[in-house]
Amino acid sequence: MRKHLYAPFIVSILIIVIGIVGILKISDHWNSKSISINNPLVNEVNKDSESVDLKSIIHETEKHVIQVEGQNEEKTMTGSGFLYNNKGDIITNAHVIKDADFINIRTADAQTYPAAVVGIGDDVDIAVIRVPQLAGKEFLPIETESVAEIGDEIIALGSPHGFQNTVTLGIISGSERDFIVDDYNYENLYQISAQITHGNSGGPLISRDNGAVIGINSVGTDDGTIGFSIPTNDIIEQAEEWSNEADNDQLDFASIQDIDIYDPELLKEDADYLIDYFFEGIQMRDYVNAYTLLGSTMQSEKSYSSFREDYTNIVDLTYEETSNKITEENHFESKIEVEMDIKPKNKDKNEVKKVAYVFTIGFENDQLKILNISTS
Repeated sequence: MRKHLYAPFIVSILIIVIGIVGILKISDHWNSKSISINNPLVNEVNKDSESVDLKSIIHETEKHVIQVEGQNEEKTMTGSGFLYNNKGDIITNAHVIKDADFINIRTADAQTYPAAVVGIGDDVDIAVIRVPQLAGKEFLPIETESVAEIGDEIIALGSPHGFQNTVTLGIISGSERDFIVDDYNYENLYQISAQITHGNSGGPLISRDNGAVIGINSVGTDDGTIGFSIPTNDIIEQAEEWSNEADNDQLDFASIQDIDIYDPELLKEDADYLIDYFFEGIQMRDYVNAYTLLGSTMQSEKSYSSFREDYTNIVDLTYEETSNKITEENHFESKIEVEMDIKPKNKDKNEVKKVAYVFTIGFENDQLKILNISTS
């Protein structure tokens, strides 16, 4: 009788032992299989993707970085700012506009608009200005919670000495810096290694990780080697309070007639910016943005899909400075030779072509547009 009682127990033990032995053998088999990755392309892909990510962050940020010009009878003050909400509001430094009789801004695609002061700090160096024509446009994401740490990689953008959308790279090299300059009380600033100088004031400090604005570039040393930025999470509440309380009917906007947009030298400079912006859009495959630079006549003659088709096979392109000449009042003809790396359809290898483009740049409804593009 006892033998019958022990038999099921012994069988169960044997099944468990066999199962454990089987699992161990399978584990040993997989552990003995070494998985080696010796393809050098793995590292290259990672590096390339990082490079593309940086270029993408810069390109997307540049669209929303603004050159700010405050003017009075004595001088013009130039600084920077960035679009931060869908009302057309721009954050900048108070010291850029505090003495201005009227303010105008210049966008990355060389468009010029008058602006009005929404709010300005007395002892804190921040201000908000509004451009109704930019309402509803995309704007930069702002970091309002986390704090950047020493060693974090950053990108600083602005218009030093009037050179629009200049980019410098660096790290957070210090934090919680406090000092007073020109009656402005600067507290809890980020110290950055990215070079900034006159004209960078008010420009965004961008996180290399996610492309969000983490600071407002405000002060730099005389040699430009060290900069200081106001953290956005210290000022965003005040900026939003000003924006929410402002009514366009109560704001004092300058007239476009107050802005000398037809100055030949300025027009030449803006024509160069417009062409740079156009080809940057093509290079980054941002065809929508490039298409918006065309005048209404060009857009009526060429649909977006047709325009896009003209450029989708371009792999890479390079060009030198444009050759400009005035063709008629307030119109520039810009000739530029572009070397393009093209991927022909149904072919494996790329081809390199040199194409001479001729752009006609002029005004449409007081805004600079590409009126015609021809090749030779």
